Amino acid sequence: MAEILDISSTASDHILSCPCLASKELGDDSSHSSGCSKTISFTQKLVAEFLGTYLLMFAGFAAMVVNKNMGVLGIAALWGLDTMVMIYTVGHVSGAHLNPAVTIAFASCKRIAWKYVPAYTLAQVLGAIVATVTVRSMFKEDQSQFLGTIPVGSDLQSLGLEFLITFYLMFAAAGTAMDNPAVGELTGLVIGAVVTINSILAGPISGASMNPARSLGPAILSNCYKKQWIYILGPTAGAIAGIWFYNAMKFVKPFDEVTKFFPFHRRLAQNKIQTTNTSIPV
Repeated sequence: MAEILDISSTASDHILSCPCLASKELGDDSSHSSGCSKTISFTQKLVAEFLGTYLLMFAGFAAMVVNKNMGVLGIAALWGLDTMVMIYTVGHVSGAHLNPAVTIAFASCKRIAWKYVPAYTLAQVLGAIVATVTVRSMFKEDQSQFLGTIPVGSDLQSLGLEFLITFYLMFAAAGTAMDNPAVGELTGLVIGAVVTINSILAGPISGASMNPARSLGPAILSNCYKKQWIYILGPTAGAIAGIWFYNAMKFVKPFDEVTKFFPFHRRLAQNKIQTTNTSIPV
């Protein structure tokens, strides 16, 4: 499923009671706040992403195997609770992205540096792969069950659902984890609730992945890549759109700052300044 908490960025020190546990910028080896200091290396953040993703996927996959008759509501509730637990467990270390789509979305609006995206993504996908291996090893009698996601509806319908539910997830995450007036301590509860809602809504049709790592882990182990492009493209585009729409709605950053890394907007701003400063000869 999916999970989110951007507490490794500059605007999120209010989220935890001990903000020194979250570094000012992803990859920054030190973080400080008044009265205390704590060093969190980038390696530790990667370990947190790996373990967080592993435990998230292990609990979800194992429940799917053990409780085959759990039903949509039971599975949705489990993924939601599982997500909430992992956010509160590793969020103060790595930000609890646990999802390549989330990491890419944060990078797209400069919440983290692009150079850290490959390492985070690798840790997340490896966590999902190892979780799949663990579940298959523990429940060998259920080897026939595919733990990944395959759309039941049409490709377009499943792609649209994955886009929309991940948009919803990221929009809610941005509202609680990024916006200073929001109550950041409730981020885990909010995101867990959104995951539950999305799972009920889209689970029977697309599988409600919201997370490329969640789909790719089992797919790689089973060598079954059917329709996996849906679970890479849909959640990634949805997460990017969700965080950008929230930024546009709330203007967390000035519009020129949010779009400054697009050459077109940068040239447009420069031309506007030049036009303003140009005097017309009389």
